[in-house]
Amino acid sequence: MKELITFLKVILYNKSFMWLLFIVNLLGTIYGYYWYGSQLAITEPKFYIFVPDSPTASLFFTLALLGWLFKKNWRLIEALALITLVKYGVWAVIMNIWTYIETGSIGWMGWMLVVSHFAMALQAILYIPFYRFAWVSILIASVWTLHNDVIDYVFDQMPIYRSLYIYADQVGYFTFWLSIACIAIAIGVYQKRSKRIS
Repeated sequence: MKELITFLKVILYNKSFMWLLFIVNLLGTIYGYYWYGSQLAITEPKFYIFVPDSPTASLFFTLALLGWLFKKNWRLIEALALITLVKYGVWAVIMNIWTYIETGSIGWMGWMLVVSHFAMALQAILYIPFYRFAWVSILIASVWTLHNDVIDYVFDQMPIYRSLYIYADQVGYFTFWLSIACIAIAIGVYQKRSKRIS
């Protein structure tokens, strides 16, 4: 097991692999914004920034990766990346599986979303040793994340899943606690690193 972890670290932390991951995330982010085009077309401009949740989370991680590649730590970006990428990665996996349970089918595109969003959450966790954010960054990222939940579920801007719309209240409640869990992960990462340094 120890050998496997060491082998994975050699691959994951290899600069060439990280550049490849950067390109994949950049292309995925661009496609994600394109994916939200139809919802953005019926969205008031003041809500634009809050609607494409997953691609924005992916953008944060893409920027964090760019920083690491140039030996820089953009702390707020890193906190936003960890919290939102895990959150929306897990969220989309659950919503698509829930849609499958409700409708009996989500097609190949739905399963592609399950796999890609699972990978989003996983990569955020795998790169935990690279994060250097502190309390201030976690606080700002937490405000952003919870504010986004308010916009989605109070102002009705949540990602469109037509078969789940009747469960909007339950989805909103689940999403709030998912946000809290992801913020807790970030706090745990910060505390663990602080203890290691001290």
